[in-house]
Amino acid sequence: MTDAVPQQVGVLGGGRMGSGIAHAFIVAGARRVTVVEVNDDAAQAAAERIHSDLRSSLERGKISGDLEHWADVLQVSTDFAAFADCSLVIEAVPEQWDLKVSSLQRVESQLGDTAWLASNTSSMSITELSETLHRPDRFCGLHFFNPVPASKLVEVVCGERTNSELAALAPGWVESLGKTPVVVNDAPGFASSRLGVAIGLEAIRMVEEGVASAEDIDNAMVLGYKYPIGPLALTDIVGLDVRLGIAEYLHSTLGERFSPPQLMRDMVARGELGRKTGKGFYSYD
Repeated sequence: MTDAVPQQVGVLGGGRMGSGIAHAFIVAGARRVTVVEVNDDAAQAAAERIHSDLRSSLERGKISGDLEHWADVLQVSTDFAAFADCSLVIEAVPEQWDLKVSSLQRVESQLGDTAWLASNTSSMSITELSETLHRPDRFCGLHFFNPVPASKLVEVVCGERTNSELAALAPGWVESLGKTPVVVNDAPGFASSRLGVAIGLEAIRMVEEGVASAEDIDNAMVLGYKYPIGPLALTDIVGLDVRLGIAEYLHSTLGERFSPPQLMRDMVARGELGRKTGKGFYSYD
């Protein structure tokens, strides 16, 4: 635990990403981490997911004590009012503009004047999102990477109206989680998504054109360029639907080089979204 860890943290969305963010703040020493989900079933699933991650951290010796102690830090709710006492809330809902805006506005309406608000968006303009809020100066991007417990990177994205205090605090929050902050100015796709999606889309086009198999394309990047994981296996982890949404946004803002391949659209339409559905560029049990 470090002094930089916010003690009352909220996360909107308890899916794989949101649960990972909640887990990171719990093990870093936050006193209360509140996750808000859309309904009771989703809230229960989020709680189970976070408890599983905490159990894994205990088994690997990343944290000590007993599961009950760590689980007591977590509060899961379906009521946005549960964010009222939070000093920092991170939005982690799907990459859909209208959903992001409405979610951020609902969260902001519950927060005190001194609370900070962040989005986990992987591509959308922090400046444009901030323009929909009453306190745009207290808003930034905190782009976590999947899987959050293992990832060492968080992009800190400063919009045009992000104030200097928040810009100074956010990297410290990231370091308190045991991760490395990369600070970028607001631009479509930031640094990581812009480069990562470009490589992933080209790999998909190569499969589409019959250049090589998915496995051979991934091996070329892992063995030849020392990537820890191939771009197609990574797309399966992120989710083809998630990457399609990012690509469509980048296509609309940066032009044709980010046009999603038809193969990608077809796979999403068939429900072949990657690991979460059991099939993507690879098959999973």
